[in-house]
Formats: sequence, structure tokens, C-alpha cells
Amino acid sequence: MSSTPKTWRKSSYSASNASCVEVAVTPGVVGVRDTKDRTGGTLTFSRLQWAGFLSALRQSA
Repeated sequence: MSSTPKTWRKSSYSASNASCVEVAVTPGVVGVRDTKDRTGGTLTFSRLQWAGFLSALRQSA
């Protein structure tokens, strides 16, 4: 992700253990990382890709 300061968030539905993912939203991209290894890399998606992903999740729920 860019050097833009970002705030990483995880779902309030997550348990207190470290088996979660965190999401950071910036003006251009959305980053996703594993809480078990925060330095292990970030998956990066465009805002449009992320919106499509969330839409697909909602439809399958």
C-alpha cells in the first residue's frame, strides 16, 4: 500500500485471538492483512474490486 497513513481495523465479531484479517481503506485502495503475521504482506484491491467482493459476500449470506 502507499505510504499514506492508514488505520487497520478488524471486525468486532472477531474473537480476541489472532486468527483474523484486518482491513485498511485509503482513498485509492483497500489493503487486507493477516493478524497472525502483520509484516507478512498485504493484499491490495481497488475500491471497485473491494465493493464487488463485499457485494458477493452479502449475496451469498
